[in-house]
Amino acid sequence: MTSRRSKKPLFEPGLIPVPGGLLDWRDAQHFDRWQMRPCALCDKPTPMRSHYGEPVHKACAEDRIAVNPTEARLGRFASDVQPKRRRDDDHA
Repeated sequence: MTSRRSKKPLFEPGLIPVPGGLLDWRDAQHFDRWQMRPCALCDKPTPMRSHYGEPVHKACAEDRIAVNPTEARLGRFASDVQPKRRRDDDHA
């Protein structure tokens, strides 16, 4: 019996950066401190994981977005959801 991988993200993805932009992967869920696995894009070992749990270097994902901006809209590689800013933190 073959198991089918779920396409549902492990946690909610945020925005897809513009081509040439940087992903914001600050959440610890992007880092597997126990296991290095081959990057889905370059096959070199990485502890990094996408929102879908796919092993991928952040730089490889950013390069992929730059080369394939149309495919990037599918959200395979996206930034983390950023918390909303509080209104009362205006220090100006």
